[in-house]
Amino acid sequence: MSSASIRQESAIEIAESRKGKLGAGVYSGRSRVVLERGYFALKSSTWAVVASGFVEPLIYLVAFGYGIGQFIDGVVDGNGNPISYAQFIAPALLATSAMNGAIYDSTWNVFFKMHFGRIYNGMLSTSLGTLDVALGEISWALLRGLAYAIGFMAIVTPMGLVPSWWGLLAIPASVLVAFGFAAVGMGITSYLKHRQQMQYIQLVMLPMFLFSGTFFPLTIYPEPIQWFIQALPLWQAIELIRGLTLGILNLAMLGHVLYFVVMIIGGLYFTTRRLTALFLR
Repeated sequence: MSSASIRQESAIEIAESRKGKLGAGVYSGRSRVVLERGYFALKSSTWAVVASGFVEPLIYLVAFGYGIGQFIDGVVDGNGNPISYAQFIAPALLATSAMNGAIYDSTWNVFFKMHFGRIYNGMLSTSLGTLDVALGEISWALLRGLAYAIGFMAIVTPMGLVPSWWGLLAIPASVLVAFGFAAVGMGITSYLKHRQQMQYIQLVMLPMFLFSGTFFPLTIYPEPIQWFIQALPLWQAIELIRGLTLGILNLAMLGHVLYFVVMIIGGLYFTTRRLTALFLR
C-alpha cells in the first residue's frame, strides 16, 4: 500500500471518529501537527529574526531605563511608593515583547502561508479543520511570546527590576497577552489580501507602543484621551504585568484578564469562520 493511501485512510478514520461530535466540521483534535510543522520550519529558518524580538526590548530598557532614566526623578508605583524608572518601564517592555512576538507570527507568517506558500490549502485537504489550523498557528505564536517572556524575566529579575515575588506570574500573564494578540492578529490577517495592507498593522502597533503607558504614566494625558488609551489592548497588558512585577494586586486585574479572554475567544471564532469561508467553500 502506498504512503498516499495510508494517509488517506488515516484521514478517513480521524473524520469518522469525530463524526457527530461538537464542532466536527471545523475541528479534528489534531492542532498539534500544525505546531510540529512550525517547529520543523523554525529549524530551517534564520534565528536572527527570532532573536530580534528578544533583543529589542532589552535595547529599549538600557537606552531609556538606564540612559534617560538617570535624569528622571519622582517615579512612583500605583501605591505611591518610589521606584526607579527602569522598574517602571521593564514590565511595559515585557508586555510589548509578548505582543510583538505573537503579532509577527500571527500576521506576516500567516499572510505568507495564505497567499504565497498556499500552506493552508494543503492542510485543509487532510483531516485538519479550520479550528485546528487556527489553534495550531495561534499556539505557535504564543510559544514565541512565552520564550520572550522567560528570557526577558531571566535578565531583568537579577537586575532588581522585579521587586515582588508576584512577578513570577508575569510569565503566564505574558502568555495570556500573547494568546490574545495572536488570536486577533490572525483573524485580521485572514481578511487582508494585499501585501501593502500589512503595513496597516505596524501603523497601529507603533503608536500603541508609544502611548499606552510604556514610558510615562497615563495621567499626563487629558481625561478623554486617557479613556481611549485604556481601551487599547497593550495598555491592558502593561497594567496587568506592571501590577504583578511591582506587587500591586487589585480587582482591576481581573478586568485585564477578562479583556484578553474575550480577545482570545473572539479571535478564534472569527479566524475559524474566515478560514472556513476562504478554504472550505
